[in-house]
Amino acid sequence: MKFPFRTLWPALGLAVLPLLASAQTLLPIEQQVPAAVRWYEVRTPHFRVVYPQGFEQQARRTAARLEQVHEPAGASLGLAARPVTVVLQTRNTIGNGFVTLLPRHSEFFTTFPQDPYLPGTLDWLDELTVHEYRHVVQFDKAHQGLGQLGYLFGGYGGLGLTTLGVPDWFAEGDAVGTETALTRSGRGRIPNFDAYFRANLLAGRRYSYAKAVAGSFRDNVPNHYVLGYFLTSRLKRTAPDPGVWGTVLNRYYRFPVYPLSFSDKLRRTTGLRTDDLYGQTVRELDSLWRQQAAARPLTPATELPVAATEKVFTEYQFPQYLDDSTVVALKSGLGHTPQLVALRRGQPERELWVMGLHHNPEQLSAGGGRVAWLEFRYHPRWQQQVYSELRVLDVATGQVSRPGRRSRYTTAVLSPDGRRLLAVSTDSSYQHRLHLLDTETGRELRTFDNPENLPYLHPRFAPDGHTAAVVRLEAAGKRLELLDTETGQARVLLPAANDNIAQPQPGPDFVLFTSPRSGQEEVYAVRISTGEVQQVTSRPVGSYHPTLSPDGQRLAFHEIKAQGSRVLEMPLSPGQWQPAPPAALAPNRYADELTAREPGARTVGPILPQDGPVGPVLMARRYRRLPHAPNLYGWGLVQSPSGNGLNLGIRAQDVLSTTQAVAGVGFDGIERAGRVFADVSYQGLGPVLDMSVEHGGRRAIGPLPTGGLSEETWQYNRLSLGSRLPLVLTTSRMLTSLTVGAFYQREQARNYPFVPRPSPVEVTIRPLNVLLGTVSFSRTLRQSTRDVAPRWGQSVLLTVRDTPFGRGLEARQLGAQGSLFLPGVGLHHALRLRAGYQYQQQQEYRFGAAIFYPRNLPYLGANYLTAASAEYRLPLADVHWELGRVLYVQRLKANVFADGVRAQSGTLRRNYYSTGFDVSAVFNPLRLRTPLEVGLRTVYNSYYRVWELQPLVLNVGF
Repeated sequence: MKFPFRTLWPALGLAVLPLLASAQTLLPIEQQVPAAVRWYEVRTPHFRVVYPQGFEQQARRTAARLEQVHEPAGASLGLAARPVTVVLQTRNTIGNGFVTLLPRHSEFFTTFPQDPYLPGTLDWLDELTVHEYRHVVQFDKAHQGLGQLGYLFGGYGGLGLTTLGVPDWFAEGDAVGTETALTRSGRGRIPNFDAYFRANLLAGRRYSYAKAVAGSFRDNVPNHYVLGYFLTSRLKRTAPDPGVWGTVLNRYYRFPVYPLSFSDKLRRTTGLRTDDLYGQTVRELDSLWRQQAAARPLTPATELPVAATEKVFTEYQFPQYLDDSTVVALKSGLGHTPQLVALRRGQPERELWVMGLHHNPEQLSAGGGRVAWLEFRYHPRWQQQVYSELRVLDVATGQVSRPGRRSRYTTAVLSPDGRRLLAVSTDSSYQHRLHLLDTETGRELRTFDNPENLPYLHPRFAPDGHTAAVVRLEAAGKRLELLDTETGQARVLLPAANDNIAQPQPGPDFVLFTSPRSGQEEVYAVRISTGEVQQVTSRPVGSYHPTLSPDGQRLAFHEIKAQGSRVLEMPLSPGQWQPAPPAALAPNRYADELTAREPGARTVGPILPQDGPVGPVLMARRYRRLPHAPNLYGWGLVQSPSGNGLNLGIRAQDVLSTTQAVAGVGFDGIERAGRVFADVSYQGLGPVLDMSVEHGGRRAIGPLPTGGLSEETWQYNRLSLGSRLPLVLTTSRMLTSLTVGAFYQREQARNYPFVPRPSPVEVTIRPLNVLLGTVSFSRTLRQSTRDVAPRWGQSVLLTVRDTPFGRGLEARQLGAQGSLFLPGVGLHHALRLRAGYQYQQQQEYRFGAAIFYPRNLPYLGANYLTAASAEYRLPLADVHWELGRVLYVQRLKANVFADGVRAQSGTLRRNYYSTGFDVSAVFNPLRLRTPLEVGLRTVYNSYYRVWELQPLVLNVGF
């Protein structure tokens, strides 16, 4: 049914189509460090390492390490990558790294992580060097065949498109395999890495390849790092050519554009599809792990009661005793955001606190009726400036304190009386420190000497409150020390070895710790008086995070199960402890055979050195951001600034994400009109500075001044200048943000046909000069994986548009809207209520909507608009449906909604509404890990007075 413009236009005097776009397209805001930070660089033949002031020594060492692995890390793929820039991010407390093509560079987040299962016994920067550089090599393999053609016509964006068919299990698994083969550690040698995979197979949960790749909303599916490591390593171990994956990639990039191309090229090379390789690997691992489990004697332990069932994967981890019979643990999983719970023998669990953006949950601690942990705290403006702040819960009162502000701790543990804390930090110059803190104020009472700058890992107080056990990493590996916190004197209990010891827990005459020396993580004890090491636990998939009851009679730990980790207790019986295996790596079939066949290992050797010379002295020099801003990385078909389409043009961004620019020509498929544009955003200052210029055409159907309807076209020129201030204000489980923006827009149209006054000629002569101001605030509860929307929260958007200059066309608009998020009836249901109000002066020109507008209703540009909406979202079913190799469906969802609007101009009022429901499916096509969400909408429109059925595309994960 067509819109009856003849009826509505004379009644309300509405301008149906705006001259100016309702909302301009802005370049995304990237993460940066504070503007005052000075940057430097060191260069080698194949690398430029960019780093902030104060990190020169480690930057030189990292550059030398990169050169050391340049050829070996690419040997098995038959390629040494082209020169690349590596940015060292030192001002956050996150341990991570990545490689991207947009623009092409790598970033290392340099804070040494406390997680023992990431670096193992390696220095953190060495671990990043091997793993991330392998990703650089993987991307460079695309420079051949159609991949090179994609690069020629689209730059790195075009090159990236050709990589979409390569499973991300290959990219991450191959990189894990490389770090395992080229170093003495690597995640392939760390049993915790595959523990959940082992738990699934030992429990009989052998999932299909589609589910293993795409995941589940009910079950835990080991991530693409784990899956990829075993798939890529099995082929490297068994294929005649250890460089088999290089051959597969060569064939893939020659013609990568058809469905399931990667699997087909794997079949052409080896005779195996990806499904076949997965099936063979799972059968081999199932047999291997069952043999190992059958030969392992088990120590008895009792599981503490929990509320979770086996229907949905739920974790209970990192136990700590509150008293002799109560354990506090971290509960999380697919259906829960992280929260602290109290577990007690014979009683139901009790929720204590829902956590915010928690950091390093492995170091949860309790003492003196308190529980302590760390949470990330982002600088409001500079998102690469990430702090790690203390949170201390008083269990008796339920109050949480925040001693200290803007700290950089990576762990903090309470003394038995709860009055002091031991905290570890890694600062922006890679200096590792151990601090003694006052719990009430966060004040540093003491910082212990560390002249060798060896990392401190996993400190724990002894029952006496004056001694602490701590793991240290040195060139030879990890050692275990006993530290006197009063004098600062340390005593070595276990000398340094290539043994990934972790999580020490001092007792009266021994120190418990975990180690993989038996082939999986178990609890061991070292006698303080003799140095004798004994094995304390032996469980099906390992034992983690031991903790002693205050009376010293019981031991609690968590173990990994297919349905999620559970907390267990056992009597502390030193007389039953068994002799421990030696402090050495246990035999590992995959890792050992992989290393033996790795071509690069013959160059670097099986151990990446921890010390020794790092090569010639590299000269450092300033790296200034503005001269490097014109960093062109995309051309031809480039992604639009909004991210929802393609244009023909160029795109640039510097590697510090300070300046973005895009220019080109585009086409609006709805109005069937073209445009030429250029957008620039400078984000190196506090406020973001934006500028855009645009020339294009518009096409629309509207009411002519002489009466009737007609499809008309017109042209426009547009200039926009403005600024945004984006702030992240999250301090708890509520995700909070505030953005303030102000813009000047000048637009001039030619041959605009739809206004009776002024005439089209006057519109051309009299441009529109608009000031636009916006304030956007959002505060929503952190969601779990199974939640379909926030279950609590609020948001507000305020908009002002005006033409105050007295020259050109005149118009004014005020808009305000707000949302309230509420929990629904079901556990993961959500209700959203919205209301909006808009005022426009009836002048020479009317803007588009400044508030949300009811679904499927035509926009009414009246003087007063009042809108309201209610929608109820819920999951219908979490499924594992497969249609051959074409489709894997994970979830069905629904949304019931009702929207309404009241439009008023003068004495005339009109009320309209729309109501209906959406049904959608979350699915993975063609064995891709990235999910899509597509559905159907059934909606009744009170203006058209008909029910309509429409397709919906709700999410494209790419």
